[in-house]
Amino acid sequence: MLALAAGLVLLFFRNVDLRVVVTEILRARLPWLVTSLATTFISLVIRSFRWQYLLEPLGRASFGNAFRATAVGFAASSILPARAGEVIRPYFLARHENMTATGAFATILLERVLDVLTVVALLGAFIFFFDEGVGVSNPTTFAAVKWAGVTALAGALVALIVMFVLAGDPGRLGRAMSRLEQVMPSALAGLIARVAEKFARGLGAVRRPGRLLVALLWSFPLWLSIAAGLWSVAMAFRLEIPFTGTFLMIALLVIGVAVPTPGAIGGFHEAFRLGATLFFGAPDGAAVGAAIVAHLFSIGPALLLGLLFAAQVGLNLSGMRRLAAEADPQPHGAKS
Repeated sequence: MLALAAGLVLLFFRNVDLRVVVTEILRARLPWLVTSLATTFISLVIRSFRWQYLLEPLGRASFGNAFRATAVGFAASSILPARAGEVIRPYFLARHENMTATGAFATILLERVLDVLTVVALLGAFIFFFDEGVGVSNPTTFAAVKWAGVTALAGALVALIVMFVLAGDPGRLGRAMSRLEQVMPSALAGLIARVAEKFARGLGAVRRPGRLLVALLWSFPLWLSIAAGLWSVAMAFRLEIPFTGTFLMIALLVIGVAVPTPGAIGGFHEAFRLGATLFFGAPDGAAVGAAIVAHLFSIGPALLLGLLFAAQVGLNLSGMRRLAAEADPQPHGAKS
């Protein structure tokens, strides 16, 4: 993964005059940078509120604990490979709340499905209402983005259907998994069955259309705040990207951050550069500088807050690694 990140960084800086990049960063307009940084905190707050809401079928979690766990999870994903923070976040929460870590992890998967639906909706809005000839500038890449959006939408809908079925009768899923004792030790089969049942219970929001709709509605201000942050960076670097153009940029960045590198290094940067230069005619040096700053702002606040919150409970980097690897942590009486 480090080799992959290094390769993407080399691709990102290929044929770029670093002196121009530094100059563009130094001449970036400060008020827009401050605005972008503020939106990062806003999106972290909204994300925590949404997660708190999705957790309610498992038990009432405080906003403070949801916020701290979210920050710690994002910090871990910024410095550890394979998006380890997605695993650490529910276990960190389970240390401070009386709910299962496995069930909380299920809500994170539901979050990702809601995120995909929201990003696809914003991309669709751009394609059908706001594309002022952008797609004409690079039709092949634009068509690929549209197909990626359609594929992501289909995958998200299938995932929602599967989650709906699983959440319908968690006990039935547990009983089905217990039949694995025919091919493996009964103790291991029993453990898998219990974990599967707790996971299905964490999907309880899927069986409540009103709750699921509210959670989806929370996703729009979340991603619009992310869009506002990207647009503010674009304005700081004088890039001619309209606010609605960030809907396309977000779709590209989602593809870029899907590349499994620590902190989305390389994938985020190259996706931003390609989007800004191919679709909006941004100069390469300004696009590279904006990508560096946008990435720094996207991970910096959560990284600093997450490391602070982790340190408050005595959790260092090696502890995060152990927590990500633990299959059955049960701190403070919280069962996985």
